[in-house]
Amino acid sequence: MLYRLAAPALFAIDPERAHRMTIAALRFAPALPPAAPGPLRTEVAGIAFPNPVGLAAGFDKNAEVPDAMLGLGFGFVECGSITPRPQAGNPKPRLFRLREDRAVINRMGFNNDGADAVLERLADRPRRGVLGINVGANKDAADRIADYLAGIRTFAPFADYLTVNISSPNTPGLRDLQAEGELASLLSAIAADRRAGDPPVFLKVAPDLADGDHERIVRAAIDNFIAALIVSNTTIARPPLASRHAGETGGLSGAPLRDAALGQLRRFRAVAGDALPLVGVGGIATAEDAWARIRAGAALVQLYSALVYEGPGLARRIVRKLDGLMRRDGFASIAEAVGSE
Repeated sequence: MLYRLAAPALFAIDPERAHRMTIAALRFAPALPPAAPGPLRTEVAGIAFPNPVGLAAGFDKNAEVPDAMLGLGFGFVECGSITPRPQAGNPKPRLFRLREDRAVINRMGFNNDGADAVLERLADRPRRGVLGINVGANKDAADRIADYLAGIRTFAPFADYLTVNISSPNTPGLRDLQAEGELASLLSAIAADRRAGDPPVFLKVAPDLADGDHERIVRAAIDNFIAALIVSNTTIARPPLASRHAGETGGLSGAPLRDAALGQLRRFRAVAGDALPLVGVGGIATAEDAWARIRAGAALVQLYSALVYEGPGLARRIVRKLDGLMRRDGFASIAEAVGSE
């Protein structure tokens, strides 16, 4: 209720500035304890999640407020994307609210403080809650595979899992790494560089895929010991939109992505079955959205854009109602419900 009253004032501020103000406020707010394991607890890739509702990468790019977000009821938080060297990102303006569509378009371009600055923050952080670190390559990298390997090596001691992000539409050529030869080279290099005790590696893919891509990606992921697929990132497609910002370039997220992301999840589930866990992302704003993703095959779900419109209490509301949906449909656990549609 308080957020709904404050939203008009927040929406009058430039969205990127409003986001920075939010991060600043969270940095100085007392962090609540992370979510405790409850009826929705589940295990994926050997990690115990207190609930399956996570914060997607992009909100906390520089790992400034992971504990504050864990304290809001998220079962896990993914920070990043983080590149080896600091990166300013694309020219501003580069973030747009599409209020009529309950959507966001961004072309941020992996803006972040760089691995050294983030590492300094994480080195002083007590381990609590489930933390994922999302790594990317610098825009001007001479060797993008080397950048991913550097990110994994740097953050392995501080993360419960690591995500390889090859699906942002805002770094030129990045999605080319999803092509057959490039993907095999990247994932085989990551597999060869793994050390005993390293956290599991997840792979984040785009929703803009062609026929045959799903089988190829799943095969490469399994062959190279990827622990889960995150389906999916923002889309370059443009369904009918009402906002005046509809023509902005960049990745579209939020409500208009919901059905397409659910469709992509179903296609990956049809290919992967139980062999590869899936994380459902894109357009999730309610417990019903999260439940549909779980029933379609997602072992975990993530959200971000919906926070813009629903406020900081969203994770707790989803978790509370998700418990009721699970019981209503006769399941004793999230794991039992995954893929049950």
